Amino acid sequence: MKTILYHGKTKDVYKLTEERYQLKFKDTVTGTDGVFDPGSNQVGLTMDGVGLRNLAMSVYYFEKLKQAGVPSHFLGADLSQGTMDVLPMKPFGKGLEVICRMKAVGSFYRRYQDYIEEGADLDQYIEFTLKNDSLGDPLITEDGLIQLGIMTQEQIETVKSLTRMISQTIADDLMSKGYELYDIKFEYGRIDDQVYLMDELSSGNMRVYRDQVVIDPIELTKEFV
Repeated sequence: MKTILYHGKTKDVYKLTEERYQLKFKDTVTGTDGVFDPGSNQVGLTMDGVGLRNLAMSVYYFEKLKQAGVPSHFLGADLSQGTMDVLPMKPFGKGLEVICRMKAVGSFYRRYQDYIEEGADLDQYIEFTLKNDSLGDPLITEDGLIQLGIMTQEQIETVKSLTRMISQTIADDLMSKGYELYDIKFEYGRIDDQVYLMDELSSGNMRVYRDQVVIDPIELTKEFV
């Protein structure tokens, strides 16, 4: 029996069994005032068909990362239904996002524009943010993660290593298709002491450019269906 657990901004989460959950992808993307922004914590607009396209893109990258030995919650998908079956994960704290930045854009540039030019190269700069819409997904330091009991130092290092490896894999793949990855956002969970990549790997989680122009999510997902 399928039970709804959570209505999210871009996906709904269902429980199928104790060992199997299901994500239902929706045609909503994050942004502000009708403009797409992967760093936003609110629904900004609806794009017909983007849910199914993002599911196809997620399946593509989860399969690619599986071949590379990356542990994830991905079990399988039904594109005809717009659903992805996953392992249930225990989150870090009440939810944590990990951002890998290759270029100084978005909120990073807004915070540090006195010190860097917009679009300047970054060396896989990693940030952690707490999932909390009412607080605007605040940044948290590695010391904060440890002292608040959200992650251990070993878990932080594991997540950072996975994030850099996954980001480079996706960046290289996008480059082969003529795109440049500027930044990307991940979520991780755990089963016992094992860290797993979770959530989705789609246009809504990344900022991608071609010839220094940001790519619309629908256009990007066309490469994967």
